[in-house]
Amino acid sequence: MLAMTIVAMCAASCGSKNEEPKTLVLYYSLTGNTKMVAEEIASQTGADIEEITCVDPYDTNFQACIARSMQEREAGVLPEINPVKADLSKYDVIFIGYPVWFGTYAPPVTKWLEGVDLSGKKIIPFCTFGSGGLESSGKDMVAAQPNAEVLAGYGVRAARMDAMKDEVTTFLVEAGLTEGTIVRLEEFPEQHEVTVEETAIFDAAVDGYPMLHAKAKSVAMRTVPNGTEYLFTAVDMPREDKPDMPPAGELKVYVLAADGQAPVFTRVVR
Repeated sequence: MLAMTIVAMCAASCGSKNEEPKTLVLYYSLTGNTKMVAEEIASQTGADIEEITCVDPYDTNFQACIARSMQEREAGVLPEINPVKADLSKYDVIFIGYPVWFGTYAPPVTKWLEGVDLSGKKIIPFCTFGSGGLESSGKDMVAAQPNAEVLAGYGVRAARMDAMKDEVTTFLVEAGLTEGTIVRLEEFPEQHEVTVEETAIFDAAVDGYPMLHAKAKSVAMRTVPNGTEYLFTAVDMPREDKPDMPPAGELKVYVLAADGQAPVFTRVVR
């Protein structure tokens, strides 16, 4: 009987060592874009999934949502959220998803982060945005949860949701979170001063986006599957509709020129 007990204990111990990390996808979504990314990540990783919801939901009308959010920011208040049902103590890895508002994660996520302790856990942010905010929101998450390990995340423009599924696959494989074969991209070379042709590519990529007023200064490029990716350094220009607003300085703008398609910017890093 003692021998059987030892064997059972050994089996249990060995089994626990080989268990896969328990993963949760937790997200807040207003328009449904972040929800789509969350569901894709959960589908590809087999993770559990749960949505953060507000007691008093934000209006899906853009102007109404911005107006309320600005009032809350000025008053220094955060929206009340419904309790998250997941037992966080059971999870080793937590994907945290959100739309980017004012350069960082949306207020419901701020509210949730203020009420939890994620010490010792691996945190992977993912977000949807108009132009960018993955890097800035990731830094804010590090500050909010200094004892967690915040890993590199994934972000996608709302205007490029059709590319999201393949990009999530690539991101998860590169991060070692799922298995698969992908094309490893070369690093960008050193930048050079933009030519007239490269300036035209930049201008075409950002044309029509009201929140991005910039002039390309230098660029580097690399070959990607089915096209070319550009990394522009640009100078933020004063806005015509708000001439008193100071420019933000230099910014990085990633542009994808897929074969046979017009160039589009994929994200901005300010």
